[in-house]
Amino acid sequence: MRSRFSRDPRPDGFLGPQPSAVLLVTQVLAVIAYPFLDTSTAGRAVLGVAQIAVVGAALAAVRRTPALTWVALLVGLPAAGFTVVEALTTGIDWVVLVSALLHAPFYFYVSYSMVRYLFHDDKVTRDELYATGAAFTVVAWGFAYVYAAVAVLSPDSFSGGSASDGQTWFELLYLSFSVLTSVGLSDVVPMGSHARSFVAVEMVVGVLYVALVISRLVGLTVSRQAMKAADRD
Repeated sequence: MRSRFSRDPRPDGFLGPQPSAVLLVTQVLAVIAYPFLDTSTAGRAVLGVAQIAVVGAALAAVRRTPALTWVALLVGLPAAGFTVVEALTTGIDWVVLVSALLHAPFYFYVSYSMVRYLFHDDKVTRDELYATGAAFTVVAWGFAYVYAAVAVLSPDSFSGGSASDGQTWFELLYLSFSVLTSVGLSDVVPMGSHARSFVAVEMVVGVLYVALVISRLVGLTVSRQAMKAADRD
């Protein structure tokens, strides 16, 4: 039986045997739901807090370590609190900045933990396949908050978007997904040097993710199928 802080990376917890699948579905549903809730203060707050809760639960399931507790307490809980504050006080720069500086490291830590979960052995489980997509979306969320912080610290770092006084957070998330996937479909363009530097970093991260993580899982899956075929022969 595993202890509370076991280093066993197998999924466990109230999200079931496939927490990464729950996280991936939650992230996708959040993207779809955000345009409907963007005009509602309560909707934005509930969506943000619920998303952090699911992300934290998925992280707890795949990486049960003492370090997780400290990250959840020091970063996750304040980030959830500032999600509500940001929804109630729209447009206040210092609130947006603090929220972004809390959310970004939290999401990056989640993505790091999930990648470690993917690399913990040479076996590919169904949950690890879902974790491949979930970790990718979490990285996009992290960079979106980085862009939000840059936009506050260096105004006019980005151009484009629907608002005349800057970009909405959802537009920055759209930019992040566009950069991470290298499709280049965003109407938001980095103009400042700091914005371009972080966009360049995200481009590299997106390429490395495909080259290292996805290619490894594909290789292990193909290798396992080949071994099964050889055993049958």
